[in-house]
Amino acid sequence: MTNSTSFDPRDKKTFVFHATTLRKIALPIVRAAFSTVMEFNLEGLENYPLDGAVVIAANHVTNFDVFPMQFALPRPIFYMGKAELFNFILDPLIRNLGAFPVYRGEKDEWAMRHAAKVLAHRQTLGMFPEGTRSKGKGLNVAKTGTARLALDANCPIIPMAVVGTDMFFKKFPRRAKVTIKLLPPILPKPNDTPLSLTDRLMFALASGLPAEMRGVYAEVPKGFGG
Repeated sequence: MTNSTSFDPRDKKTFVFHATTLRKIALPIVRAAFSTVMEFNLEGLENYPLDGAVVIAANHVTNFDVFPMQFALPRPIFYMGKAELFNFILDPLIRNLGAFPVYRGEKDEWAMRHAAKVLAHRQTLGMFPEGTRSKGKGLNVAKTGTARLALDANCPIIPMAVVGTDMFFKKFPRRAKVTIKLLPPILPKPNDTPLSLTDRLMFALASGLPAEMRGVYAEVPKGFGG
C-alpha cells in the first residue's frame, strides 16, 4: 500500500482520459462479436448526461459486465481493473482502452486519486460499489469509495442495473438476454456523508434489479428517507 506522498510505479505509466483511436476501432468489432451471444436491451438512456463528470455505479455479476455497460453508453467509461489483469501482455492494451489498476483487498490511495482524475477530466467513471462480483447471489454490502468520489467531485451518480450477464454461453447457440437499465441520477446533498450517499445509491440500484438480485438491499429500512 502506498500513501499520497510516496512513489508508486504506476506513476511511470501513461493513462488516457479520452476515447483513443484503438478504442474507436475496437468497440464496434467487440460489439458485433457480442451480438452473436447477446440479445441486448437498454432502458433509461435519457438519465445519462452527454457531458460532464459522472459516476456509473453498477452491480457486478461477472467479468463480462463491462462490455454491455460500455455498449449502452455513447461516451467512454473509465474503469478500475484488478491489478492482476495488468500483465506485460494486456497492460498497454487495457490502459489504452481506459482501464487503470487497483489493488483489491487494501486501501489503494493511488487508484482513488486516479479515479478522481477521471472525474476532473469531466469523464465517465465506472464503479462497482460492492468491490467484487456477486456471482448471482444478490447485492453485497457496498463500500463507500464510490460515494466519496462523487462527493469530492460534486457530480451525479447514475445507478446502472445489469441483468443477464451470468447467462453468457450457458445456452449457446441461444443468445443470453442482457438488460442494462440506467436509473435516475443521484445527486450529493449538502448533508450527505459517504455512508448516507452509499445507502441512497444502493437502495436505488436494488430497485432496478429483479427481487432475487437485490441481496442485502432487498428491504428498505423503515423511515429511510432516500
